[in-house]
Amino acid sequence: MEGFCGRLCFVWMVLCFGPAACAKVTCRSESGASVDWFILYKLPKINKSSGLNYLYMDASTNGWLNGKFNINDTQSAVGQTLEPYFTYIERKTEVFGFLFYNDQPPTKSKSLPPSSFGHSKGMILLDKTTGIWLSHSTPQFPGGSRAAFWPKNGVDFGQTFLCVTYPYNSFKDIAIQLQYIHPFTFNYDLPKTFPLDLRCVAQRECYPKTAPWSRQLKMTSVGGNTFVSFVKYSRFKDDLYSGLLVEPLGDDLFAKGWGRLHSPLPSNCSVKHNVYNIISVNLPKVPSFKTTFDHSKWCVTKGASGRDAWTCIADLNREKGQMLRGGGAVCTSDPAVWKAFRKMVGEFEKCT
Repeated sequence: MEGFCGRLCFVWMVLCFGPAACAKVTCRSESGASVDWFILYKLPKINKSSGLNYLYMDASTNGWLNGKFNINDTQSAVGQTLEPYFTYIERKTEVFGFLFYNDQPPTKSKSLPPSSFGHSKGMILLDKTTGIWLSHSTPQFPGGSRAAFWPKNGVDFGQTFLCVTYPYNSFKDIAIQLQYIHPFTFNYDLPKTFPLDLRCVAQRECYPKTAPWSRQLKMTSVGGNTFVSFVKYSRFKDDLYSGLLVEPLGDDLFAKGWGRLHSPLPSNCSVKHNVYNIISVNLPKVPSFKTTFDHSKWCVTKGASGRDAWTCIADLNREKGQMLRGGGAVCTSDPAVWKAFRKMVGEFEKCT
């Protein structure tokens, strides 16, 4: 009997002490440890770099650290965080759900989803205790298997990822935020016992029918940190940054978007607090690069005296067409995050 128990216990340990295999759904570091949140910045392929390197920060790092693995490695922070999904598709684990959305999904079709859907990329992973909301900027991510979760074309340009771990009961409100974004969901499996509003998002059936066309939500992570989600539906018909973010953030804003836009909006100094377009990005131990090499979307406040310092990871560019698209941003007033992103503001477009 002891021998049988020993073998059984050994099997349980192998199954449940692999990379997060039997653990609750949370954001995870490269070591597989649970973290309350992380921000990851994939570096562009410039100056002979591989295009798969990244910088990483969480609540314990006090700024950027170099990633130890390539981003397409399952041991990267993104790969570790996706482990419950990999386990689910391989073993069909119970009481787990996921929802992936992307305006540039990993499908064989060459046509993009209609512009009535939000310009937004992200995922929800969820069990009955905790879940993650991961916002990112990467087209065709994630793929459908452990071996191919990172897209083959995901090498050339910079990208951002924000992962936050929330209690299960937060996801009803998060689902309402997603309804305003109205994202194009391309893969999901949600148990019937999970929030109905989230299932409605997954089925692309729920979006606002009446004003207001924007919504703000204060969210508290599992670790007690505050994040604020700002979202707009397509009928908001204004720029995310100058029309929705800058007033409640209460300070001038530096906005970073894709540098290859068809109809970019100029920097805006006609509002109470100015919104400036970032032209180049400065990262530690990396040569400065133009936004034409960087597909990420984010913004950071100027840091005026006496005002909270905010950093937001966003979905949308400052472009005329995207005034008519759903999308949003998740913002934090964490001082270490703000300090890291404020230093990243290089050249910016002044108002004419």
